[in-house]
Amino acid sequence: MNAAVVTVGDELLAGRTANTNATWLCERLTERGVDIERVTTIPDRVSDIARVVNEYRAAYDAVIVTGGLGPTHDDVTMDGVAAALGRSLTEHDAARSWLEENGYSHAELADGTAELPAGARALHNDVGVAPGAVLEDVYVLPGVPEEMKAMFEAVASEFNGEPTHRLVVVADEPESALLDRIATLRRQFDVSVGSYPGDGVRISIEGRDERTVAEAAAWLRERVESA
Repeated sequence: MNAAVVTVGDELLAGRTANTNATWLCERLTERGVDIERVTTIPDRVSDIARVVNEYRAAYDAVIVTGGLGPTHDDVTMDGVAAALGRSLTEHDAARSWLEENGYSHAELADGTAELPAGARALHNDVGVAPGAVLEDVYVLPGVPEEMKAMFEAVASEFNGEPTHRLVVVADEPESALLDRIATLRRQFDVSVGSYPGDGVRISIEGRDERTVAEAAAWLRERVESA
């Protein structure tokens, strides 16, 4: 299974808010064996949301969109998702009923709070107010981190793939000096390799087969200088 993560918000693009949602989602999805192919941040603009969601749902098994939920003027994510799938926004009976059952009277709810794309499955917000939604292969979650995390956990079982195994070898050598050995490693083992300089060079070895990853890491450890 592969997926794209789309985070929506002018404040993210301006650097006023750290995009912790994308990092957290990528970690959780990777743990479940899902390959993350794209992480994209877009403004609170219906046309951009519709265009990106349309493009990504054609390319990936699932699209997870966070941010821009609610009834205020800049909460336009549901409008964009509805446009992408050619649906209208309508008041969702199950979403409204859940809110009322959990202490929010109709009079207290701002207009549009329970509006979701027609035919969507409502995702109830146990931490906040604004509901999320699932529409075909598109999952729409809140932008508030606590709300997003709780709502994702409610649908986490719907994201599954083959787990990736990862080991790290730390080399006390310049990265440029390791190029030949890394190239040989890639030829001899069915793994992906990344190198990250810092306090030494962290060489990340990943693959679907745990034994192959372990053998590759052992091969490399024997051939690099370590601190």
